Amino acid sequence: MHDILINWAPQETRVAVVENGAVQELHIERTLERGLVGNIYLGKVARVLPGMQSAFIEVGLERAAFLHVADLHGGGHQHGHPARSDVAVPVPIERQVFEGQTLMVQVIKDPIGTKGARLSTQISIAGRMLVFLPQDTHIGISQKIGSHETREQLRTRMQRLTATTDGTGTGGFILRTNAEDASDAELADDIAYLRKTWNAIRALGVSKPTGTLLHEDLNLAERVLRDLTNEATQSVRIDSKLQFDALKAFGETFTPGSTAKLDLYKGERPIFDLFGIEEEIARALARRVDLKSGGYLIIDQTEALTTVDVNTGGFVGARNFDDTIFKTNLEAAGAIARQLRLRNLGGIIIVDFIDMVRDEHQQAVLAEFRKQLGKDRTKTTVSGFTQLGLVEMTRKRTRESLAHMLCQPCPTCEGRGQVKTARSVCYDILREILREARQFNPKEFRVVASAAVVEMLLDEESQHLAGLSDFIGKPVSLSTEPSFSPEQYDIVLM
Repeated sequence: MHDILINWAPQETRVAVVENGAVQELHIERTLERGLVGNIYLGKVARVLPGMQSAFIEVGLERAAFLHVADLHGGGHQHGHPARSDVAVPVPIERQVFEGQTLMVQVIKDPIGTKGARLSTQISIAGRMLVFLPQDTHIGISQKIGSHETREQLRTRMQRLTATTDGTGTGGFILRTNAEDASDAELADDIAYLRKTWNAIRALGVSKPTGTLLHEDLNLAERVLRDLTNEATQSVRIDSKLQFDALKAFGETFTPGSTAKLDLYKGERPIFDLFGIEEEIARALARRVDLKSGGYLIIDQTEALTTVDVNTGGFVGARNFDDTIFKTNLEAAGAIARQLRLRNLGGIIIVDFIDMVRDEHQQAVLAEFRKQLGKDRTKTTVSGFTQLGLVEMTRKRTRESLAHMLCQPCPTCEGRGQVKTARSVCYDILREILREARQFNPKEFRVVASAAVVEMLLDEESQHLAGLSDFIGKPVSLSTEPSFSPEQYDIVLM
């Protein structure tokens, strides 16, 4: 069982999923930085790139968005392989779209770093229990739903409901896991709502210019009721009366089963302070994660992948060293799975568990890791141990990680995590003065640098500075600039 806490402010909504007193998930949405996944735009093809089988689409965002041939509706396949007639061959993108063409597109991946948003022309609209596919006709059922017989019964019910709801039967549907126990009335309400939403989108698409946002996904608080609230949820507590009323109205319309769990928090202390979530957010931004046993994790997030290193630290509680390692790795397996959810880390993840001699220990740790990852709402895939004793895994990435959302690279080291020593900067300055002395003939060279660099030039490096001054035949003066970073300097020709 878990509780969901919602901390609302006009500029930001924060959601924490708490289970057994520990935060399992954190979701943050800023009003000015709302994610774009699910948004539907009327786009214009700016450029077709046959070599990449992609196109850049202008949708009114800061950067042009990206459409790959695989994300075109219908898959873009034609039959007719040079050697085999039964093989479907992709239709090149340059034969499907052209520059200046207007396309209705949906964002399937947010812009991350320097990459523009990724788009699809296969539109889908999520409801409470169903996902509507207006361009398709099939009925899909989540594989997580019960037995084969249950899925077939649901498919038959859906075929009946979609055919009789408005007499047309247009559009396809995918049943989400929470549709398993839904009544016909609930399914019919969702079908009607989704078709009504699609009709409104289609009408806007005809009347609006390119670059128009036609449809936006629900805000975070509404998605809590639609996606996060289930039978295991004890309560959904929110600290804003205004948003509580809005959520209650939304819930009564779309998620009547979850409205009873809504609770208005009226305490004087901020809701996140009361449950220690502010401290948890601070810990989720740190490199080091301490384990209860005395071991610890080091988590490093880079452009290409995320690495997690497991260390025994001060843990010496087991009978022998093998048991110490095994118990630390078992505890780390659960902690890593939780940290991936908490930090919303995605892409390639490499876990360096402490080397284990016994094969059964390796398999037990791997089984525990997979079990803990099974709690994740986001799709994960885990490989076994490599020859180097590493575990490779992937976690689907759709939105920015917590660190990327809340932090920015250090302006001093620009994300390197280290800066040059004062002595290194001194030698850079001495080389630069010599270089400039060969090109220019000023009366004097003035060095402007940080206090630590100037201090070293006046003290430990004063002999080298004096020697250089004699060699070039010009005086060199020093000036401290408090606002300069350790690596920053300027050489002024006087």
